[in-house]
Amino acid sequence: MLLDTGYRAGPIATLRESVYRIGALANHNTIIRLRDPGQMISYLVMPMVLMLVLKPLYVRAVEGGTTKVVTGLLVMFSVFAISIAGNAILAERTWKTWDRLRVSRAPAAELLLGKTLPIYLVMIVQQAILLGYGCLVIGLPIPSNIPLVLMSILVWAFTLLAIGALLAAIVRSHGELSVISDVGALTLSSLGGALVPLSLMPDWAQVAAHVSPGYWALEMLQAAVAGDTAGTMLPAAILLGIALIAGVFAIRRLTRGWGRGGLL
Repeated sequence: MLLDTGYRAGPIATLRESVYRIGALANHNTIIRLRDPGQMISYLVMPMVLMLVLKPLYVRAVEGGTTKVVTGLLVMFSVFAISIAGNAILAERTWKTWDRLRVSRAPAAELLLGKTLPIYLVMIVQQAILLGYGCLVIGLPIPSNIPLVLMSILVWAFTLLAIGALLAAIVRSHGELSVISDVGALTLSSLGGALVPLSLMPDWAQVAAHVSPGYWALEMLQAAVAGDTAGTMLPAAILLGIALIAGVFAIRRLTRGWGRGGLL
């Protein structure tokens, strides 16, 4: 081409441009989240109320009931936050602006990062607040290994974010996303023992629980709260595997254009 000067940006300049594009998208989506915080507030208040109501039942029914009620409801309502991640991406398709983003210089991976980073922070804050509430109000023992708990929160939030991005790339409307995320969240979290302790569930449910990400999230968080590093690592590795598979699939689908706004 006549206008091709042969100039190619170096790796540092390329990285700087990538960070700038991701930052611009993240800043825009942060503003959107701050203007509409109602959904996230409900996912904070509801588990707090349920923790207070269900604590006596858990304490009487199972050993370590306080830990189980806090971590169980934390997992359950953090799963509901999948819809927030999905809606952030699906909204661009509804507004017919996703195709405009796709023809920009930002690749699909950058688009997903810019859209989901603010939600990732929201999920981390949600889980941290609920754990803090559990310690201060419900009576959960203060974890002896705070970095291990923080790592668990980061892993679980990343897994939820990847699943939400995957859903946004395959559904065709907000109604579909709502049905899949709400029904799926309730099913997977309940099956994993988030609502009813696993030891009180039928035998078939205890076996089936192992296919639920909610089960591994509970195992990871409960082990982290207890300071059990070895018991935390296996569930964390499984959840990271789930997150990587979902994230790669979402990027691949969006890169190929299967999730274009025109398909809605």
